[in-house]
Amino acid sequence: MSKIFLTCAVTGNHTTRQQHPDLPVTPSEIAEACLGAAEAGAAAVHIHVRDPETGRPSMDVQHYADVVDQIRRHNKALVINLTTGPGGRFQPSEHDPVVPGPRTNLLVPERRVQHIAELKPDIATLDLNTMVFGGEVVINTPANIRRMAKVMREAGVRPELELFDSGDIVLMNDLIADGTLDTPPLCSLVMGIKYGFAPTIEMMLLARSLLPTGSHWTGFGTGRHAFPLLAQAVLAGGNVRIGLEDAVFLSKGVLAPSNAAMVVKARRLVEDLGSELATPDEMRARIGLKH
Repeated sequence: MSKIFLTCAVTGNHTTRQQHPDLPVTPSEIAEACLGAAEAGAAAVHIHVRDPETGRPSMDVQHYADVVDQIRRHNKALVINLTTGPGGRFQPSEHDPVVPGPRTNLLVPERRVQHIAELKPDIATLDLNTMVFGGEVVINTPANIRRMAKVMREAGVRPELELFDSGDIVLMNDLIADGTLDTPPLCSLVMGIKYGFAPTIEMMLLARSLLPTGSHWTGFGTGRHAFPLLAQAVLAGGNVRIGLEDAVFLSKGVLAPSNAAMVVKARRLVEDLGSELATPDEMRARIGLKH
């Protein structure tokens, strides 16, 4: 097996401190978690930011800037991957489905990628899903995806395409065909979100079979499926992801001490299966990122 790269997703949007008391929330905590994951073997870090006071998801550009600056002061090689996911959620009000409910966070596409245009990270996620997500609906229309992809291209940022179901792959192929996206694509197969890809070996292999030839892909699962599907992604020739965004337990009933501890376990699994982790520089060379 060739070397594979590991991305650590350190905090996400939905994990709370009720689920994990040491979830990184402030820019400094998030940056420290990223640096710890890098020391443990992660080639890349996937970053969401939070409001430091409330812990709620945020799209504040300054919070992103603070995290990126703190990482870069200590580690210039680590691949930085920033989310653009927040801003696509709609909750219909009970009294009138046209009126947004309190969990709606819809933003114009350019606002969802403002931090990408200003900070120019190595990678930015680009969600291709329109689906039921929890009690709401996530909406990513082709037109809005094209607008976000345009900003990424102009900023010189590589999109990582988040694929939650088979229809997302069909949409990705259409966006490649019309020139919105370049080849080979950088893809994430997101397994275990209810109403999306089921967290099974068979589903991961099916999803892999639908990707364009030459795709760079990461497969990962959520919750209790995180480590089993990490192992499956290795065996299937993919790259891997782990972190407190995706799961909070290191093993059954054992809360993960940190993101770094999750990376340490992931590294052991990768090596026990006969592969090894790529360094940030090796990841950059493999997927065509600048050094």
